[in-house]
Amino acid sequence: MTDSPKFDQEVDARGLNCPLPILKAKKALSQMESGQLLRVLATDSGSLADFQAFAKQTGNELVQQETQGQEYIHLLRRR
Repeated sequence: MTDSPKFDQEVDARGLNCPLPILKAKKALSQMESGQLLRVLATDSGSLADFQAFAKQTGNELVQQETQGQEYIHLLRRR
């Protein structure tokens, strides 16, 4: 287990299926300042690919993805 960088905001999307984790992240990012970090907690295994595609489409940087048991942790930097 690695130490996650300090993040500015967190979205708990555990128990939600696609596309809800992305939608929650998108809403949170829209309220953040450029360069801030958003941590998203998800339990949907599809979220790994979803957040990779989301980052490419939106220009936000996908800093880190981590799997801890049944949880997926995504770290995004606001563009």
